[in-house]
Amino acid sequence: MEQHLLDIVEWIRLQPILGIYLILALIAYLENVVPPIPGDILVVFGGYLASEAIISFWLVVVLTSVGSVLGFMTMYYFGYLVGDEIRTQRTRFWFLKYFDGEYLDKAEQWMYRWGQGVVLANRFLAGARSIISIMAGVTRLNPRKTATYALAGAFAWNVILIGAGWLIGDNWPAIERYLNLYGGLILSLIAAYLVFLGVRYAFRKWRSRDAKNNVDNN
Repeated sequence: MEQHLLDIVEWIRLQPILGIYLILALIAYLENVVPPIPGDILVVFGGYLASEAIISFWLVVVLTSVGSVLGFMTMYYFGYLVGDEIRTQRTRFWFLKYFDGEYLDKAEQWMYRWGQGVVLANRFLAGARSIISIMAGVTRLNPRKTATYALAGAFAWNVILIGAGWLIGDNWPAIERYLNLYGGLILSLIAAYLVFLGVRYAFRKWRSRDAKNNVDNN
């Protein structure tokens, strides 16, 4: 484990019990809003603290799950607010000005069909969590249902992480390696899927253009 993480862990350990709960909940929140934050391994550390009877297992599960869903819904409302701006391409955010409205229409169709299932699974999709929450807002999925599914997914994921930290105790830092491997696998699968979509889109465009040229020539 990197030194800065060890320093954070040691700092958390020295806090009063109430402070530990609040810090872990805040980490779970920020991990959704600022993805580089290594929230998962610090939640695992919460499980270790529970195994030492320093904090309550189920209370830390609940608080980190609430923090996670609040972070998810923060990004959801960001997506909700910029959705119309993307459609009109009059957004204040330069990086969204090049977002094709055609892709937004397709994303809406996909999210309306699979959206709540993706929201439920979002905690298990390392590297795509913020994108999922933003797209849920852009496509304006039902906010109450979205929050419910996000909470259920966060609760299940946090039970696994905190349970792992609780079970292996002092060896909890070893889980970081497996989280990194898992995250790399998920990102690779997502990248492969995006490449597939890009190739398929380009192929269809080429076929459409070729067919149009044949009609014009005839």
